[in-house]
Amino acid sequence: MHQNSLLLFERYAKAFFAPTARVLEIGPNIFPSDYCRMSGIPVEQWDTLDLRNDPRLTYPNAPEYHYPIAENTYDIVISGQVMEHVRKIWRWVRELERICKPGGHVIIICAVSWPYHAGPVDCWRIYPEGMKALLEDHTSLEIVECRCESLETPQYKRHTPGRSLEWMNPKLRWFYRIAGKFGFPVECSYDLLTIAKKRT
Repeated sequence: MHQNSLLLFERYAKAFFAPTARVLEIGPNIFPSDYCRMSGIPVEQWDTLDLRNDPRLTYPNAPEYHYPIAENTYDIVISGQVMEHVRKIWRWVRELERICKPGGHVIIICAVSWPYHAGPVDCWRIYPEGMKALLEDHTSLEIVECRCESLETPQYKRHTPGRSLEWMNPKLRWFYRIAGKFGFPVECSYDLLTIAKKRT
């Protein structure tokens, strides 16, 4: 998890969460996850799923492309920093659609500018037009919001796509914070946020 992902969630996705929503998060970073805490949804209504074995997960050891969940179960299916690690994203997005209720939303936040980082694999970087084409060809999900941007460093005039400052070594972070004030391009994370609605 990194700052830009949380900022994108807060600006664009948080408004879709209601106290009555049933939520599934794929690949939570902690328990409760950062998204869960930011959403304001009570923790007991927030289910979790991952491929790993962790007793805190609602669905541990889940298969990659067919989750042990009935169709039309969740109002919101959310994943952050997961899609880049999914080998066959065209199968994965169909599964997210399947378990989402009609009228519900699939929310995906994924890395665009980050360097290769295996977890255990690193397969994809995708831009808005690519995401639109993927969902259009493989699902009936309707795009509500799809944007690639960085919200991390508004105090600096110039940016270069890369990693979030908090994930850099302290010396490099210190350099960017000083040099950025004088117009030097500051490295920051660019991520893709997609919100798609399942047709009724």
